[in-house]
Amino acid sequence: MFNFEFDKRFIYVILAIMVIMSLRGMSGNYLLSLLLTLPGVIVAITFHEFAHAYAAYKLGDDTPRMQGRLNLNPLSHMDPIGFVLLIFAHIGWGKPVQINPRNFDRKYSMSAGEAIVSVAGPVMNFVLALVFTIIYFATLKFVPGIMLTQWGAIVITMISSAIIVNVGLGVFNLIPLPPLDGSKIFRNFMSYNVKEWLDRYERVFYIIFLVLWITGLAGKIISPIIEFISTGLIRLVGMLFGM
Repeated sequence: MFNFEFDKRFIYVILAIMVIMSLRGMSGNYLLSLLLTLPGVIVAITFHEFAHAYAAYKLGDDTPRMQGRLNLNPLSHMDPIGFVLLIFAHIGWGKPVQINPRNFDRKYSMSAGEAIVSVAGPVMNFVLALVFTIIYFATLKFVPGIMLTQWGAIVITMISSAIIVNVGLGVFNLIPLPPLDGSKIFRNFMSYNVKEWLDRYERVFYIIFLVLWITGLAGKIISPIIEFISTGLIRLVGMLFGM
């Protein structure tokens, strides 16, 4: 059995370097863009983690409720380190929702229940992206002069950012590598031997995930997907509003 000593401090050091590099290249326009993106990031993470908690609760697990996760208070769902890294290094996380699959009702197997809980987060982000897209076009249609004012332009920019952030977080979390939701979703369709092998090398997959992200390979893979979904969503809703 492969024994790989995994130290989270090593990950934090690497991600801290990414933050420093991001800060060094920060300009005034970048800072403004960052501030306008913050609301979308907070909403995306909060609803994402709430969706995990709510799905587990509806399946019979009371653990999220006991831990105070069945609410939309951002403070309940934000991981300080993960939030800062998401803003500056474009890789981060919310506070993981703890569940106990043994508490699930017998309507689904434990494996299927875990998959449902895992997929709830990304699905919520895609739903939010749709909602924000509808708000975007409804605002432009019924308040046509909004872009002529400074505050109106800021609001529209924040809504646009929220669309991209939610699509991005949804797609990102569907990557089938630990610790992302995608790995837990696809486990439900794997054989026992494959699951055992994945568990044995889970720490290695963490490192693979980090390498992919740090080298920019992950971004190159998912960026076209994010752009495709975002563009398709905007075109579809725009057609519905006749715009």
